[in-house]
Amino acid sequence: MRTFLRLIAVALFSLWLAGCDQDPTQRTSAEPIAFHSDDECHVCGMIITNWPGPKGEILAGTDEVYKFCSTVDMLSWWLQPENNNRAADIYVHDMTSTPWDSPEDEHLINATEAWYVMGSSQMGMGPTLASFSSQEAANDFSEQYNGEVLAWADLDLEVLQKVMHSGHSFSLDAEPEHAHH
Repeated sequence: MRTFLRLIAVALFSLWLAGCDQDPTQRTSAEPIAFHSDDECHVCGMIITNWPGPKGEILAGTDEVYKFCSTVDMLSWWLQPENNNRAADIYVHDMTSTPWDSPEDEHLINATEAWYVMGSSQMGMGPTLASFSSQEAANDFSEQYNGEVLAWADLDLEVLQKVMHSGHSFSLDAEPEHAHH
């Protein structure tokens, strides 16, 4: 009996040690979570479902859920150094398969595998990064609504700045119309 208890203790200790060797940034992928009519954007506090265009969400840890009213707000939060080193599942709407005015949650896709269109004429809560499951769909959207097609790896703070200014009808280099000489 004593030997049996020792074997159990050694087995449990071995399992505990094996768990200690695992990389804490690795986690099992979580399924996307539906947006509800009372969900507020983690960045701006707006009611998420009140706005057209693709939304985003970040699932980190076992109970950390961050929802965003736009892909731009999601990206602005994710690109902060204290956030983007987390192990997380990141989702956006696939605008290939869902209406722009009211994206459907069954069409949420992995954001890191998506293609994005920056600078299109389609607005979400302001200028947005339209998200698509394929480069071909992003190209088609870009041909119809203008904009530049980008992969997840291309998205950085410089792109975010360009998106934020793409909704304005003036050039950043141009003088304001009301300036007099």
